[in-house]
Amino acid sequence: MNAASVHDVEHWLDRLYVATEGAALRQEDRRKAREVAPMLDEIQRMIGRVSRREPIVLVDAAAGKSYLGLLAARLVLEPSGRRAAVVTIERDARRTAASRSAIDRLGTTIPIECRTGEVGDASAWPDHPALVAALHACGPAADTIIERTLATRARALLLVPCCTSASVEAASRATARLSQLAVPHHAPVRRRFIQAMVDAERTWRLEAAGYETEVVELFPPTISPHNLLWRARRVGEPRRMAVAERALRIGAGRCSCHT
Repeated sequence: MNAASVHDVEHWLDRLYVATEGAALRQEDRRKAREVAPMLDEIQRMIGRVSRREPIVLVDAAAGKSYLGLLAARLVLEPSGRRAAVVTIERDARRTAASRSAIDRLGTTIPIECRTGEVGDASAWPDHPALVAALHACGPAADTIIERTLATRARALLLVPCCTSASVEAASRATARLSQLAVPHHAPVRRRFIQAMVDAERTWRLEAAGYETEVVELFPPTISPHNLLWRARRVGEPRRMAVAERALRIGAGRCSCHT
């Protein structure tokens, strides 16, 4: 059973965030609902793989107005009957304030803490979360969230990156390799090459750290071109980790070994 329909998400976005009397959801809000609903389904499936003896601490990283974290509390965690809590992390204090204001209207029994801070700030993170989720983490924020997931040894990560800029380290490395690999100068070809290299490095980093990782389309590209989900679960399988570590070295040009 799905955690929530798009209609359910639209209802709660309207109730929580459209505070002006007579206002209606904008088109961008309806598009957001079509992104949040399948992410809630992913959260539901992932927490189902965690032992019921363990409490669920969910981190909504780079949270914006915390749509994902708040709705996960109300529509996923509370119905599950699990011991659970939600921590949202957002650097914009105004958005954090909006999230805190929405909690009372949410009416959930799940404890929610909205923290203002950078996702790279270790003090903003709880110890050992069960699940880290991030919907449309922009630029280097996606990589920072991966780093913090590994550092906290979270059981699982659900990550949907957004745009890739020059500030993404893997993009800089891929750009440096363009001439070495004789990639044509056509801009669309180069952009796709760079994005593929960034996506590959993110996948191998998770695998090398012991996370069994799948990359899937979360929703159609007509909703957003940034639609890839990294679904990662910590399993710690040594052979898989070794293969990924070697792939990382090859991708960075640090390994000349052959199979």
